Amino acid sequence: MLRIHVSGVDLSRVRMATRPDAMWETILSFHRLRDRRGSTVFGKWRKESRTRLNGEARLLSAVVPPRGYFPDFLTPSGGGPEPFGLDAGMEALRDTPADRIRGELGLLAGNGSPARRPAGGHAPAALPETLAEGRTEPLGRLISTLRAYHRAAIEPYWPHIRASVEADRAVRGRALLDGGADELLATLPPMIRWRAPVLEADYPVDRELRLDGRGLLLQPSFFCRGTPVVYRDPALPPVLVYPVTHPGAPASADPGPGPWLGRLVGHTRSAVLRSIGNGCTTSELARRTGVSLASASQHACVLREAGLVRTLRHGSSVLHTLTPLGAALIRGGASLAVP
Repeated sequence: MLRIHVSGVDLSRVRMATRPDAMWETILSFHRLRDRRGSTVFGKWRKESRTRLNGEARLLSAVVPPRGYFPDFLTPSGGGPEPFGLDAGMEALRDTPADRIRGELGLLAGNGSPARRPAGGHAPAALPETLAEGRTEPLGRLISTLRAYHRAAIEPYWPHIRASVEADRAVRGRALLDGGADELLATLPPMIRWRAPVLEADYPVDRELRLDGRGLLLQPSFFCRGTPVVYRDPALPPVLVYPVTHPGAPASADPGPGPWLGRLVGHTRSAVLRSIGNGCTTSELARRTGVSLASASQHACVLREAGLVRTLRHGSSVLHTLTPLGAALIRGGASLAVP
């Protein structure tokens, strides 16, 4: 079990990440690529991503074992609510001090993961050893491999990943407005339990984390599954990475027009889309647009089928939020930015 000790000062410094973190999604997705669980959500993604990979998985396996500890330096944190994008994350990874790399790879070797070079060879399993030597070439090779993996397994699905994280953020933001940080922590996924002043979570090992006035960054993640993740090094900025709710499997960035396109017309539905804005319940949507509750629900359903809206349950009601595609449509069809 993980126990995070939260003081009154820490509670006032709990904050939500503004968007998905490219580095966390990249590393955690590599875990999902190699397990067989969650096929409803990740099965199609696994199949499609594997066809685009070209040896990256073999090299990354040397530093990211299928389970247990992986080095903290692979997921650098800026310490604030604005996560690193891919380029900034790679630069932070490149700037990791050699002694920190050496120490964390030593922990990886103690975890039973491959960290020794096979006799007479230069196989990918030698990567931890060459990294620990402080040489720049293996670190550059690791960064290039991570970039290639990100392009193959993350980039095509980034709009869906971002929409999932933003929908979760809208739910947590509503809880924060309704009841403050206490309510926010109480509405985290079921594997995380707020029992003031301790935030408990299911975890593969017993762990105590004391925030000591530093606060806590909550980072929702599409590819986190089952249990949350924290840094092993307690001196690093406290971050709790937790899984978002998955109403559906990840869709590629350009699924093409579907049968819903002809239904997406009319002033009322446009008004519904604009009224959803940063998130609203079905009752609020009905009031904002002057339609009945049943009509608001039906319009939201059509917009959801079109990939313009996401819907998550919040207590006894549901909360609708815009996807990046829905937001782009309101802006006049501006292109979606993919990192």
